[in-house]
Amino acid sequence: MYGCGMRLALYQPDIAGNVGTILRLAACFDVGVDLIEPMGFAWSERALARAGMDYAARARVSRHADWPVFERQAAGRMVLLTTRGGTRLDQASFFADDVLLLGSESAGVPDEVHDRASLAVRIPLAEGFRSLNVAVAAGIALAEGLRQTGGFPA
Repeated sequence: MYGCGMRLALYQPDIAGNVGTILRLAACFDVGVDLIEPMGFAWSERALARAGMDYAARARVSRHADWPVFERQAAGRMVLLTTRGGTRLDQASFFADDVLLLGSESAGVPDEVHDRASLAVRIPLAEGFRSLNVAVAAGIALAEGLRQTGGFPA
């Protein structure tokens, strides 16, 4: 599909600032990003510029019209980051070509997308906390995946 290596995939993201932050993250770690539409904001460089700064323009981004289009093109194992994940992040084993999938900030992913994942991973949190910001979760999970697979840039 897009070459090899770990990727981040965002399912119908709602917040441009989070996408900008994730694009910056992806550019810095040289991983591709899949944006699965529709998004909760109009795609524009201005919408992404504040969080992504000039890094966002260097990210390798593939946009997909919807979930079925993305799913037909997806290569590698689908690893869903979800509060409903059965596997703790610190107990998950990652592969170099995993696609780390994150749901929208407001709704996560629907059951059909959840069921498609080969692995559902949750980041363990202190008692009484529900979730992290999606960009923070992406950074934590990507760092663990790259650490396990030796995928950090030289």
